[in-house]
Amino acid sequence: EEVYTNITQECWERFIDLMRNVTASELCEWKVISRPYSWLQDCLEGWADRLRYGYPNALAEQYIFQSHRRYFHNCTLEHPVYFDPPEDVLLAMIIAPICLIPFLVTLVIWRSKDGKAQP
Repeated sequence: EEVYTNITQECWERFIDLMRNVTASELCEWKVISRPYSWLQDCLEGWADRLRYGYPNALAEQYIFQSHRRYFHNCTLEHPVYFDPPEDVLLAMIIAPICLIPFLVTLVIWRSKDGKAQP
């Protein structure tokens, strides 16, 4: 665990070094920050795998959260985030079509019993 702690600190320091090349106006541009951010994640995950430490783990998550607090806390989403509807709305959306099917089948059977060809 101590070895992984030291290595993750080195990953973090290298990430900080990579982020020095990013200007404040570029901090929220994924094309600019994707390389250092991905490098940090790969470093944390790669060393955890090599040391059989398990990933994700609390220490790696701490560094990821720290990166967000330090560099990306002012970034806003360009696209809205969609969430699942509340359970009661979801249940109604599922049950309504299910209940509608027997009604439609009954209606088709009832209309077809007439025996007359419909124009």
